[in-house]
Amino acid sequence: MRIVADLHIHSYLSRACSPQLRPARLYEWCQLKGITALSTGDFTHPAWFAELRGTLVEAEAGLFTLKPEIAKPVDDAVFPSCRAPVRFVLGVEISCIYKKGPRVRKVHHLVFMPSFEAAGRFNADLAKIGNIRSDGRPILGLDSRNLLELVLKADPQAVLIPAHAWTPHFAVFGSESGFDSLEECFEDLTPHIFAIETGLSSDPAMNWRLSKLDGITLISNSDAHSPEKLAREANLFDTELSYAGIFDAIKSRDGRFLKTLEFFPEEGKYHVDGHRKCRTRLDPKETLRRNGLCPVCGKPVTIGVLHRVERLADRPEANQPAGAADYENLIPLKEVLGEVLRVGPASVRVDALYRRLLESFGNELFVLRELPLARLEKEHPLVALAVDRMRRGKVRIDPGYDGEYGTISLLSEEDLTSKRQLALFDA
Repeated sequence: MRIVADLHIHSYLSRACSPQLRPARLYEWCQLKGITALSTGDFTHPAWFAELRGTLVEAEAGLFTLKPEIAKPVDDAVFPSCRAPVRFVLGVEISCIYKKGPRVRKVHHLVFMPSFEAAGRFNADLAKIGNIRSDGRPILGLDSRNLLELVLKADPQAVLIPAHAWTPHFAVFGSESGFDSLEECFEDLTPHIFAIETGLSSDPAMNWRLSKLDGITLISNSDAHSPEKLAREANLFDTELSYAGIFDAIKSRDGRFLKTLEFFPEEGKYHVDGHRKCRTRLDPKETLRRNGLCPVCGKPVTIGVLHRVERLADRPEANQPAGAADYENLIPLKEVLGEVLRVGPASVRVDALYRRLLESFGNELFVLRELPLARLEKEHPLVALAVDRMRRGKVRIDPGYDGEYGTISLLSEEDLTSKRQLALFDA
């Protein structure tokens, strides 16, 4: 069965997250986006854990869906073209901040549990260690290796995957507080780490430059802080719809994990080096020439993902390793429509066109990846042109740095102002 899975999100109980991140709204947006399996996020928070237990029922082994009485009104309101089954997997992101060796480490991890019972045991253990009530993503003074030990203790099928592995400040390979290898981080338990999350600022090709990751599966997820950000990165499987089906496919590297759906990594917030306060963006070579200092204020710049990969890589370029899944770069549909309409992606005009396209053709990922361009051109020629260029990788990007997203464009001024396109748009 073809499955799109987004395995990293948050709830409304995480800081700086939308109040719309509730089970029914997530269920609705999964159908609009084309997601089959979604992480619940934040299951360690007692209030969210109770809400999940009250709204979800087990569908397949280790996967859950909304109770029928909650799901029905949502299904009735979703465009018929988008209606599809949705499943939830119990997942959470945990922030570990601790001293190891001479440095303070700040590393985020994704944890998954196959049942509410296992999640409950895990939560009880964490509650003895730190505060799991103040934030949906708990912050614990716990060594990553010891967190993994608690995960394995909770259930044999429980999984830990390092989150956004290259992000400078909070990741296993982060330039500011991470490690140079998985073994440094997880020690004797490293064999239990079979995957890492690449994050928005890196893609699989960048990770393939490290031979020590050749046996590690690379997954990608949205890390959504609002429902509309779901599936900006995701994973495509051809496997059994179950908890074991998904995680065995990731672990086994036997072809059931087909590919990741990725940001263009330059659009991520930490792709290159820079200093946001001074609006300074640097490529790694320029950073080295300047001894890591901002040319405006003279303070150290934030070392981005591209630079960090360069530092740890042991080969200049790499072919796809044996067993590694493929990948495909996408741009969220509302960003595409915002460029076409020359307004922000959150505008009312973009939302109206977005919903019109979904009602006509199907979910967002289908429109971006599979909808025949000839059909889309009849509805909106300029959108068809932009989607075609995205599919072919014909993009222009000013890369992101030091917490600032990169800017990406698909259309030229001539595309946007030509009489032919304007006439078609007016029509």
